[in-house]
Amino acid sequence: MLKQRVLSALVMLPVVLGAAWLGGWWFTAFIALVAALATWEALHLVAQTEHEPFVHFGAALAALLVLESALPPDALRLQILIVAAVLLGLTRMLTRRTPRPANDWILTLGAAIYLGVTLRFTAMLRDLPAGLAWVGLTAITVWVMDSGAYFIGKRFGRHKMAPRISPKKTWEGFFGGLLTGTLAATALSIWLMPNLPWYGGALVGVVIGLVGPLGDLSESVLKRQVGAKDSSNLIPGHGGVLDRIDSFIFAGPVVYILALWLLG
Repeated sequence: MLKQRVLSALVMLPVVLGAAWLGGWWFTAFIALVAALATWEALHLVAQTEHEPFVHFGAALAALLVLESALPPDALRLQILIVAAVLLGLTRMLTRRTPRPANDWILTLGAAIYLGVTLRFTAMLRDLPAGLAWVGLTAITVWVMDSGAYFIGKRFGRHKMAPRISPKKTWEGFFGGLLTGTLAATALSIWLMPNLPWYGGALVGVVIGLVGPLGDLSESVLKRQVGAKDSSNLIPGHGGVLDRIDSFIFAGPVVYILALWLLG
């Protein structure tokens, strides 16, 4: 397992770093691919229940929601895209012979919009002034937070955080991740963005530490409902794409909003 994890990381890391470095459409297309794969995995998990969601339609919609963010700002265009998706999904529902077509339609739209809309903020973050630094700050803080939560929770964890959803998560791990993430974000902001006050980096770390676990728990709810350990086996040794990006689901939007406020 360790060998698989290392080999997978060696393959993925240059792709992630290269897309982030290039920015623009390259990074947006990469995030769109991530959103499509994560939605595909989420809907396949849903399909293990009595539902039959429109998996490919949902994955395509999530990707389009991310790609749209790279076009010149136009709120009406985004609204038209969502309305068109709703109507196309409704048309598919009316022509599909499944036991619960309405449920399938709503679940498909829910997964696509949930992951497409949240992950598009990570793509938009790269287009801000010093966007590469903001993406790096967010990604490294999330990784440090996750690692801190894991190791501190494993060593000192006694009080369960959400035993019915994720039995291994503890409050000690949560606060450990919050502390390590805040320290990491503060130090990184001083290094990556010297024009940003240190307390701006600390605020980013605190917010990521608070919302990051929510993305993790949201995926845990889905996996526990269907009795799955991982969202898929797409990445050898790591599980699925959704397993790897769950902490970014809410981190991207809140960091983007904070960045606008701090830069404004």
